[in-house]
Amino acid sequence: MSGVKTIGIVLFDGVEELDAVGPWEVLSYWTRRSPEDGYKVVTLSRSGGQVACAKGLTVDAQHGYDDVPALDVLVYPGGRGTRPQLEDQAQLDWVRAQREQVPLLTSVCTGSLVYAVAGLLHGRPATTHWASLDQLVELDPTVEVRPDDRFVDDGDVITAAGVSAGIDMALHLVDRLAGRDRAQEVRRGIQYDPAPPV
Repeated sequence: MSGVKTIGIVLFDGVEELDAVGPWEVLSYWTRRSPEDGYKVVTLSRSGGQVACAKGLTVDAQHGYDDVPALDVLVYPGGRGTRPQLEDQAQLDWVRAQREQVPLLTSVCTGSLVYAVAGLLHGRPATTHWASLDQLVELDPTVEVRPDDRFVDDGDVITAAGVSAGIDMALHLVDRLAGRDRAQEVRRGIQYDPAPPV
């Protein structure tokens, strides 16, 4: 299909599994079931290939930074692997370059810490994992932290709270990009109806 728009999910060593796989499940269910909506979802990492996640799962990124298609949406997960990125100038420069090229940036969990250090959240509302809210403020005191929100949509940047909140954010993305009915179809399809047993 010509004119297909691309959603990219960033992978890196130490990425929290559900931060990436939760949005992947939502978005790939949508894009595979409804190709007429004009979106596809891919994974990318710095060099492509195998990535070791935070809790031992290994996954293969489909693209490296150099060969990924032009992105319309970027999903930046969190996990312990974000910590070294806060001082990785090459990674931060790459993130800043995405701000210039990608219309909509999203993050899950501590992915927002990377955005903060890169200067993308300056003066904006945002959230992150509950245990990292203080660190978010330390990294950029101008951020208007929203501790009680599962996700914060600030137009061209959406940040989500920890881990499972990425599923909520991804469903919100489907709602934004393809409408409420489609988002509800996806939610039913993946049987996402949280009612924790504990």
